[in-house]
Amino acid sequence: MGISATTDDSDITTVTVDYPPVNAIPSRGWFELADVITAAGRDPATHVVILCAEGRGFNAGVDIKEMQVTTGYDALIDANRGCAAAFAAVYDCAVPVVVAVNGFCVGGGVGLVGNADVVVASEGAYFGLPEVDRGALGAATHLARLVPQHMMRTLYYTARNVDARTLEHFGSVYRVVPRAELDSAAREVAAAIAAKDPRVIRCAKEAINGIDPVDVKTSYRLEQGYTFELNLAGVSDAHRDEFARSGEALTNESRRNGKRSGTGVH
Repeated sequence: MGISATTDDSDITTVTVDYPPVNAIPSRGWFELADVITAAGRDPATHVVILCAEGRGFNAGVDIKEMQVTTGYDALIDANRGCAAAFAAVYDCAVPVVVAVNGFCVGGGVGLVGNADVVVASEGAYFGLPEVDRGALGAATHLARLVPQHMMRTLYYTARNVDARTLEHFGSVYRVVPRAELDSAAREVAAAIAAKDPRVIRCAKEAINGIDPVDVKTSYRLEQGYTFELNLAGVSDAHRDEFARSGEALTNESRRNGKRSGTGVH
C-alpha cells in the first residue's frame, strides 16, 4: 500500500498509487508521490514515467477523513501543500508523464491528470471536481486543460463529472480502451516516446512547459488561497462534516446490503 515505482528494461518507470479502498491520498502520500515522480525524472535511466493506480479507481482526491480527525488546520495545510507538490512534480518532471486512468478520477486526481503529458483511460472512466460541495476550491486550473472554458465553468459550479469518451472527443484523452487493455495502451504510447533520443525529449518537455500559456502552479495556489478563506470563515468545516456524515451513512448502508463501499467519490 502507498506509492511504488519500478523501472523496466524499456527505460519506462511506472509509478503506482495504492491507497485502498478508493485511493484518497493522505497528506504524506501526496508528498511521497511528488518525491517519487521527481526522482524518476532525474534518473537518466528513465525516459518516460507512467502514473497509474491499483483498485477501483485512479484517484479520489485528498483523504477527508484525515482532516476530520485532526485538530486545527495542520491537515488542511499539509494536504494543500502536498497536492501542490505532487501536481508540480508531474508538470516539472524532466521526462513526459503518461497517466493511465481507471474508474473515477476526482478532486486531486484531476490535478495530476491535468498536468500530465499524455492521458489514456479505461472505458467508463470519469473525471470531476466535487470541491464546491466540500466547501473548497482547487484544480479548476487543471480541469481547464482537459475541457473548453465554458464546459470547465459548468462542471466546476455544478460539481458534475465528465466521461473519458467526451475528453477523447475534446482531444485531452489520447485513447479510451477496455479496462483490461489500459496498462498495455499506456505502455504502447510510453514506449513510442521512450524510443526517441532522451536528450531531445527532455529538452522538448522543458520547451513545451516554457511556452505554456498558463502558469499552472501559481494559478492553483491562487485557488487554494480561497479555500483557506472559506476554512477561516467556517464554511469548509460544515461541508466536510456533512460529507463525512453522508459517507458514513453510505458505508453503513452498503454493509447492510453485504457490499463494500468507501468514501471519497461523489
